[in-house]
Amino acid sequence: MATKDEEKQRKVLDEIAKELPKISLNSTPPEMGEKIHRIVRQITGSSDPYKKVKDKSNKIALGLYPQFKEKARKANDPLLMGIRMAIAGNIIDFGINNAHIDIEQETKKILKQDFAIFNYAQFKKALDSTEELLYIADNSAEVVFDRVLIEVIVEESNKKVTYVVREKPVINDAIIEDALFCGIDKVAQIISSGSDGPGTFLPSAKDEFLTYFNRAKLIISKGQGNYETLSGEDKPIFFLLKAKCPVIARDLGCKEGDIVLK
Repeated sequence: MATKDEEKQRKVLDEIAKELPKISLNSTPPEMGEKIHRIVRQITGSSDPYKKVKDKSNKIALGLYPQFKEKARKANDPLLMGIRMAIAGNIIDFGINNAHIDIEQETKKILKQDFAIFNYAQFKKALDSTEELLYIADNSAEVVFDRVLIEVIVEESNKKVTYVVREKPVINDAIIEDALFCGIDKVAQIISSGSDGPGTFLPSAKDEFLTYFNRAKLIISKGQGNYETLSGEDKPIFFLLKAKCPVIARDLGCKEGDIVLK
């Protein structure tokens, strides 16, 4: 995706191979991903190799937005349906080799799926106890699904939401451009975490993001990358995700493919 030049491809592989011995076994996958994708960008000169597939999936998801919005509006529990929608959006992950997924069909499956971990009562209690919340995004087209949940939160309880994206392109993770295209600015303030890796790295985060993060009484964290980098933090974080690999499933105490509100 970044280059068809086989010499550059070989150079990327060689440089990554040099980096691997330096990476601690305690490093999270997103920390490794950050190093790997920096090398890809530097050697190939491609700043956003996934841009075409991101743009395509953003358009597909935005086309489905009206029916998702209506489904949440008509639900017996719009907040819970919004959470389901947001987790359903977590299927759109081109770092997991699923560039050919049928977004509409996969979403329908997840909306019927039972939760493996379901800390909904705690989530509602945390939501009731704050006037503002921090929402840390994951993948690009997934932003449309996040928007449905944020709209439910804003319309039902008039909360102020700050939506956090990556600083620079990495895999198909959401950046400010994606958030604006998907209309998040209509319902939330958009900021960057400062990260150019597929997760949220607090040691290198922007001061603006850290200010929001440290004062937040409720943080919604989407996806595996954010779980991998934030699950050790002693903060009021609720993780919304689908367990897409056996390692994360084992860490969560669920099965691969399960959906989680933890």
